[in-house]
Amino acid sequence: MVRFGLTVVRHGETRYNKDKILQGQGIDEPLSPTGFKQADAAGLFLSNVKFTHVFSSDLLRAKQTAATIIGKNKFCKGLEIKCDTRLRERKYGVAEGRPLTDLKAMAKAAGEQCPTFTPSGGETLDEVRERARDFFEFLCQLAVELEQKDQEMHGAASRSSGTCEEESVFPWTDHCGVRKLSSDNGEASKLLLDANILVVSHGAYMRNWIGYFVSDLKCTLPANLTKTQLSSVSPNTGVSHFIIKLENRSVLKPEIICVCLNQDSHLVDVGAECVAPKMF
Repeated sequence: MVRFGLTVVRHGETRYNKDKILQGQGIDEPLSPTGFKQADAAGLFLSNVKFTHVFSSDLLRAKQTAATIIGKNKFCKGLEIKCDTRLRERKYGVAEGRPLTDLKAMAKAAGEQCPTFTPSGGETLDEVRERARDFFEFLCQLAVELEQKDQEMHGAASRSSGTCEEESVFPWTDHCGVRKLSSDNGEASKLLLDANILVVSHGAYMRNWIGYFVSDLKCTLPANLTKTQLSSVSPNTGVSHFIIKLENRSVLKPEIICVCLNQDSHLVDVGAECVAPKMF
């Protein structure tokens, strides 16, 4: 079985986030001072996680967040951040650079509602989901190839050493009461991961990606997660973590376990002003 960890983080705040103005893909704003504080906090929160790969949207706010997080990490400061256009925010067309209230007004005039409404020149939710699906299948294939390479080099005995241990993937366990995954005998275990991947992306994109996990791939969710939490956009630098299992190296039927969704306990000490409003 192939098993890998996936940690997904939304970028830090920009001044457009603060002012509730849509950025999409056409507005490439840097992080605000608050955004850098949030990224610093997320980096400290994840500082003991041994990531094997880091991917980021190629938009500046995501790249700056990814670089800040990795800069705080104790194990992978030199790890290359690979930018991927498939991780870009949803394209909002004519609504980019305009207040969120304008998008809602456009939707109302068209007899529709956000977020299903697509402004002229924008991406549909299906198009965003297709990008997310394509990128996730790429990650699954990457994990399979890593496991195969490891098997070829070291044989079955290599699983005893592993790429990284599951225990190091859960900095939020003590913060929000999320219990560690259990082994078959019901005891907390150190699961071996073939890869441990960090992805930095955007709010609307991440919500759509998680929707794909839940509706299409039947992702197992935390028992205490509400429908409102599931449908909400992540706060800036909100952290979600998943364990993905691929039986018989099949990328077509992944088993996905959501450990936590849009976790933001790391922002408590940053100050309330650093928790940006949730936007589309």
